[in-house]
Amino acid sequence: MNRREFGVLLGGTALSPFAAHAQQPSPRTIGFLGSATADEWADLVAAFNRGLNERGYTDGQNVVIEYRWAQDQYDRMPSLALDLVSRRVDVIAATGGTRSVQAAMLATRSIPVIFVTGGDPVQLRLVTNLERPGGNATGVMFSDSAFAARRIEIIKSLVPTARSVGTLVNLNNPISAGAMVEMSAAAQANGLLLHFLNATTPGEIAQAFSHAATLGVAGLVVHADPFLLNQRDAIVALAARERMPTIYGLREFAVSGGLMSYGASISAVFRQAGAYTGRILSGAKPVDLPVVQSSSSELVVNQRAAKAMGLTIPRNLLATATLVIE
Repeated sequence: MNRREFGVLLGGTALSPFAAHAQQPSPRTIGFLGSATADEWADLVAAFNRGLNERGYTDGQNVVIEYRWAQDQYDRMPSLALDLVSRRVDVIAATGGTRSVQAAMLATRSIPVIFVTGGDPVQLRLVTNLERPGGNATGVMFSDSAFAARRIEIIKSLVPTARSVGTLVNLNNPISAGAMVEMSAAAQANGLLLHFLNATTPGEIAQAFSHAATLGVAGLVVHADPFLLNQRDAIVALAARERMPTIYGLREFAVSGGLMSYGASISAVFRQAGAYTGRILSGAKPVDLPVVQSSSSELVVNQRAAKAMGLTIPRNLLATATLVIE
């Protein structure tokens, strides 16, 4: 081989596999900020990834997801958000409740933030306008307070003789206030006395159930809240032990053995958040993406739990149920 032939190989086909490899773009990076653990949120993470896939992104192929889990320690949110910012992620998916969104927005004003919230993001000061968010954040909202009144009505239909009901809330969650107002009005309209039971730690959940028994409430409404969702196994077990007719704000409770749930489809919300995250990766700006107002709702009835409590679910509820677990 002469020098010229050697030079052709160097400049042409001999190096083409390496040159092609060098031209492959680096995967984009998503920072995912969650409130619980990977195991507890496996289904929601899967829903988020389905939304990403719809926009052409697959974890481990053309995108890398950096997960940060607060493990129910909400005071860790600011440091976890700052860690994601230090790693220069391309976008932060703040899915662990309002406090995760606030932590992400305090940590950066330049990296796009996609949020999930059950409250009004304008009232929560996450955006200035639903149509034109006005900053580095946008996302998906579902109005949990819109379902609050119907949950009270369902409890009344389950226990027609009820004179008082309780509601389990996490007062550390800023969206709880709106739901409390709606539930109070619905309870009054149905001739019920409503007792608010606050739980912000696992120990307070057991105390709340003990208090509910002392008050003699005939049924319980569990608010849709990230912390309470993460504690669903304990809550469902306590409701079964106390034989307390309970309706939950999220289907995950009913799937885990709870009596029934009525509210937004949180899986659909997470899928939409994943799709919006994909749009950001494709070049969209948060300011140009209106906040998605999810209208999906679902009623899930667990007949096994009802039989264990000796309850008969009204036919009209069964007829309108999205899912009946036999």
